[in-house]
Amino acid sequence: MTLLSGGHLATDFANGALPALIPYFKDRFGLSYTLAAVLMLASTASSSVVQPLFGLWSDRRGALWLLPGGVALAGVGIALAADAPSYALVVVLVVVSGLGVAAFHPEGSKFAAYASGTRRASGMSAFSVGGNIGYAFGPIAAGAVVAAFGLRGGLLLAVPGAVLALALLRRYRFLGSFAPAADAPARHDAGPDRPGALILLLGVIAFRSCAWFGLITFVPLWEVSLGHGKSAGSHLLALMLLAGGIGTIAAGRAADRFGRRPVLLASLVATPPLIGAFIVVGGAIGAVCLALVGVCVIGTFGVTMVMSQEYLPSRIGTASGLSIGMSVGLGGFAAVALGAVADSIDLRAALWVAAAAPLVSVALGALLPSSREVPEVRLRPLSEP
Repeated sequence: MTLLSGGHLATDFANGALPALIPYFKDRFGLSYTLAAVLMLASTASSSVVQPLFGLWSDRRGALWLLPGGVALAGVGIALAADAPSYALVVVLVVVSGLGVAAFHPEGSKFAAYASGTRRASGMSAFSVGGNIGYAFGPIAAGAVVAAFGLRGGLLLAVPGAVLALALLRRYRFLGSFAPAADAPARHDAGPDRPGALILLLGVIAFRSCAWFGLITFVPLWEVSLGHGKSAGSHLLALMLLAGGIGTIAAGRAADRFGRRPVLLASLVATPPLIGAFIVVGGAIGAVCLALVGVCVIGTFGVTMVMSQEYLPSRIGTASGLSIGMSVGLGGFAAVALGAVADSIDLRAALWVAAAAPLVSVALGALLPSSREVPEVRLRPLSEP
């Protein structure tokens, strides 16, 4: 689990570096808010929309090689994007990095499920927290190397991916030993597939992602608009993401104890007022509220991944790809729409729209059934010993 979580860290480190680079790209290429948001769309679309295809491939054929390959590609892509000479090339390289992210996640989450045993939510939280930490340190590292060495310093962002890819290659056979026979058996003991419930869950994740990617894209630009330095936005993102890592562990344990659905609904209800407080109050209180948003949103990433696997137990790779793939990718399209709102009205209006999006998730989440089937209890006859 440590090795899988480490790979997740390196992959999301590359993914998390992009938001911190966007203000620099905006200045270098004279981008509008909409074109800046297109970079986030390129990242989320390439890293998310195609994930179900990787998940399907994983379920049918097994694809353990996607773990080291995905980590390496994610790091190299974002490193080269940092020093790209044109906006168009930046977009292409961001897409390349996103494909590496997409390749890693379904296979990584599938093997994390294999290694978790019966404590699925806690185990998936341990896997997720590596991604949380990586996404948190991505903007810190990107901001630091670019401030020190310019955009060319972004080439150093390839180092974590290279190191973890080598580590995964060295332990390749060990990881493969966790796979069941043929690497893709149907889990008949986990209950029937419930595609209708999975579709509802994807809707919950999609609207949650609208708020999340709105914050990821525009918090750094919001801080710049308030007269703060570019590094201030990176620090706020890091705070939000690190707090989310703590929330991931807490939410996983709570979901195993109290149920997935109650924990998810509580986090969704709390998110809109916390974002509103960040917009209105700002300062230290706003930063605390943003950190709590990270706890609510990031903390339940692992919970929704487990729910998706439990709604589609016969195809857990596909379910993982969908839960963190296609539905999350819609957040990238939402970021572009929010960029258009920021250009036509102002950035504050875009953030308010992001704050309202989780309200739809609450309505959809209230319709979700339990993701865990209640086991049938067989009473023992008195005559049995």
